[in-house]
Amino acid sequence: MKLVRFLMKLNNETVTIELKNGCIVHGTITGVDMQMNTHLKTVKMTMRNRDPTTLDSLSIRGNTVRYFVLPDALPLDTLLVDDAPKPKGRKKEDARGRGRGGRGGPDRGGRGRGGGRGGGRGRGRGF
Repeated sequence: MKLVRFLMKLNNETVTIELKNGCIVHGTITGVDMQMNTHLKTVKMTMRNRDPTTLDSLSIRGNTVRYFVLPDALPLDTLLVDDAPKPKGRKKEDARGRGRGGRGGPDRGGRGRGGGRGGGRGRGRGF
C-alpha cells in the first residue's frame, strides 16, 4: 500500500506534522489528496523560535512535509490492510488473435501492406 493511500484514511485523526522548514503543525485531518496535500482543522502551528499560532483550518502542500506523528491509539493493523481492488490482467484467451506484434500500420511506424522487411535498395539481391 502506498503511504498516501494510508494517509487518506486518517480523516478526523489528530496528528502532528513537522515541515521541512522546521515548523510544527498540530491539528485534525479533514482530508489528504494524492499529492499528499493535507487539510487540517483546529490547528496549532509553531514556527521555529516563535510563539504558537491557532488557526481554524490549514492546508499543507504535500512536498513540504518532513514527517507525520500519528496518535498512539491508531489501529495500524486495520488501516494498513490494502482494500483497493487489484487490476485484472488479461486472460490467455483475450491475448490470442491480435496479430504478430509489431508497431501497427504505416501511419504508426510499421511496414504497412507489402512493405517487406528490407531497406529500400532496389529490387533485391537477385535470388
